[in-house]
Amino acid sequence: MRCSDVEALWDEMRAGVEPGHPHVLAHLRRCKDCQCAYEEFEGVAYCFRCLPIVEPPPNLVPRILDHIKSLRNHFRSTHADSFGRLSSPLGTLLIAWRDAAISFVGIARGEDDETAREKIERRLRRPVRNAAPPQWVADAVNRFFSTWQVDVERIDISELSPFERAALMKAAQIPPGEVRSYGWIAKEIGRPTAARAVGQVMARNPVALFFPCHRVVDASGALHNYGYGVEVKARILKMEGYKG
Repeated sequence: MRCSDVEALWDEMRAGVEPGHPHVLAHLRRCKDCQCAYEEFEGVAYCFRCLPIVEPPPNLVPRILDHIKSLRNHFRSTHADSFGRLSSPLGTLLIAWRDAAISFVGIARGEDDETAREKIERRLRRPVRNAAPPQWVADAVNRFFSTWQVDVERIDISELSPFERAALMKAAQIPPGEVRSYGWIAKEIGRPTAARAVGQVMARNPVALFFPCHRVVDASGALHNYGYGVEVKARILKMEGYKG
């Protein structure tokens, strides 16, 4: 048995776990170096056991939490989503992205950049910063309005809950120009009694249009409950070829 192997087993031996115990003792009896090291380590362990228990200062935990918060804020500030504006057949769109995926799409309503930024941050629950949209973002928008197809590989909803992701992914499977009910989505994702919850997911959809919540209607087929108004919902569906 090598000296390094013996050293690795000492803590386990002291804790009552004694793998190869006779071999360790046999090694210690004939190895002067390990005997000296054992005495040194046991002496240190004894000194630690003799130290009094010290209560932490009352402000230690708040200081630790503040430090963690500052580190988290620093990380977020250096990894913020970018956002910008792009023209579309529906008017100006507010779009946020990070890495190579779009994280937010909304229809602008005349907001200035600061108001738009705050709106997107509230929805994403993380900071965003103004930037010029890269070409791949413009291409994704143009592709959607020319094909009405959803390129889910270019969309980031990784921070949503599994239920939210499942509902939005199912909405993305509704063909352009067609509609499905909240109940249909709930049943398709294995949650047949969760139609109301599906409605909430559609209302909070951070990537409107690309995850087409405008194709989701109530059980009667009525075009209600759309964040940008029923008229806009009807307009989008008409552009897609909906005949209802």
